[in-house]
Amino acid sequence: MPSPELAAILPQLASASAHTHALGFAFDGVAGDRVRLKVPWREDLVGDPETEVLAGGLVTALLDHAGGLAVWIALDRFEPVATLDLRVDYMRAARPRTGLIAEARCFRLTSSIAFVRAWAFEDDPEDPVAAAQSAYILTAGHGRKPGANLKPRREAGE
Repeated sequence: MPSPELAAILPQLASASAHTHALGFAFDGVAGDRVRLKVPWREDLVGDPETEVLAGGLVTALLDHAGGLAVWIALDRFEPVATLDLRVDYMRAARPRTGLIAEARCFRLTSSIAFVRAWAFEDDPEDPVAAAQSAYILTAGHGRKPGANLKPRREAGE
C-alpha cells in the first residue's frame, strides 16, 4: 500500500493533467503493488464509429499512464518519470460501447529504470483486450550522479 502522502495525490496524478482529464481517466484504486485506472466509453473516444469500440490509441495511453502510476507505487513517492519503451499487444477487440479498466504492476525497479507490465480489460483481468510491457526512466536522480551506472574507461594496455 502506498504511503498516506502518495495515496492522497494518486487520484490527481491519475486524472488531473490536461490529456488524462480530457480522456476521462479516473483512479480506481490500489491493491498491493497493482494500481487501477478506468476510462468510460464515450462516443468521442471511439476509433471506428461502425464498431463503437474505444480507439486503440486511447488504450495505449491508458496502459502507459497506468504504468507510470505503478512506478510511483513501487517508489512509494512521486518523482518525474518518462516512458522509455512501450510495447502493446492487442489480443482481441474490445466490446462495443464499453469502458475499460487498466491494471499495472512495476515488477522490477533499478536505480534508473522501472519495468512494468499492464493490461486493459472490461471486467475480467484474465480476458484482456491488450497487454503492455514498458520501461520508464527515473529522472529525479535522488543522489545518483550522471554516468554513475557506467564503468570507468580502461586505458590501452591495462
